[in-house]
Amino acid sequence: MSTYMVDGKKMMNICILEILRKYTDSEHTMDQKDIIKKLETEYGMKVDRKSVKSNLMNLVDFGYNLECTEIERENKNGETEILTKDWYYNHEFDDAELRMLIDSILFSKTIPRNQAQELIEKIKGLSNVYFSAKVQHVCNLPGLSHTDNRQTMLNVEMIDDAISEGKKVAFLYNTYGIDKQLHPRKDTKYIVNPYQMVANEGKYYLICNYDKYDNLSNYRIDRMTEIEILDEKVKDKSLVKGMEHGLNLPQHMAEHLYMFSDPAATIVLKVQKGNMGDIVDWFDKNFEVLSPKFVQNNYPDNFNPETDANKAFIRVTCSQNAMFHWAMQYGTSVEVIEPADLRERIRDAVNEMAGRYK
Repeated sequence: MSTYMVDGKKMMNICILEILRKYTDSEHTMDQKDIIKKLETEYGMKVDRKSVKSNLMNLVDFGYNLECTEIERENKNGETEILTKDWYYNHEFDDAELRMLIDSILFSKTIPRNQAQELIEKIKGLSNVYFSAKVQHVCNLPGLSHTDNRQTMLNVEMIDDAISEGKKVAFLYNTYGIDKQLHPRKDTKYIVNPYQMVANEGKYYLICNYDKYDNLSNYRIDRMTEIEILDEKVKDKSLVKGMEHGLNLPQHMAEHLYMFSDPAATIVLKVQKGNMGDIVDWFDKNFEVLSPKFVQNNYPDNFNPETDANKAFIRVTCSQNAMFHWAMQYGTSVEVIEPADLRERIRDAVNEMAGRYK
């Protein structure tokens, strides 16, 4: 407080701006008398209305995003003058947008707990005191799942630099042991060509390529440690399958559920019509609904007009490994029609599971 009292006049505009940022929005405004009170209680400044108005207008002229209501009136000399009231700071983000950002951090499994809490506090600082009172759900943070790898955010930053510079990266890739700690999968580092980072199901993945292969691989960034940027140029994208004309990210994500990296295949499914919402959730609208006539002509052994009236046949392009796990997850609502080897793999897995529960 004493610092502001020494150079109060010089600091007044900054103090007024901070007061408006902290205490106002479109639903919580302040008049000049309110600002005068805050200047005295928070900064030890005793000022008059004329000084406050002058500084407010200066802030507007400087381009700060301040709003107010202007009222015209006639003064005692018969001249028209403009009065201002209901001043507020027009924040860069509204409350709904900030809540979305906070929720994305809360439910991200990639960000370590301490860093998540720090980020949330920074986001709360982008609004005012009223917003902070609204986001009490942040207290649930300790109960949510977050990575144990404190290097994750540094990993993201380093990979971003490597991609920008067109350099390879090396890292140890880890898995969890029965002690619930991360352990390297092997003693030597993985060396890859990094092309893209994506967020999927609350986790960050690196889409990359090994030099000796021509396909793409996906690795969880929160499972990486001891990452380093190498002084080696990445492989030209034109030499990697799926990257010849650049990465079609929506298509790549739709074809690689759970981030499996095996080649995508054409798969035909029989699903409950009532579960089409789940299909759209997982595949967006990147699938084809087959006509009844086409189904009868091509899959007569898998279609019964009486029992399948509430079912639909769809065709989708997807990783077979991903589809295996997805079909097991939705086993009572979906049936894989083709390819035959995937259908057989699921049948064998179901029989094995049934044997365990005898």
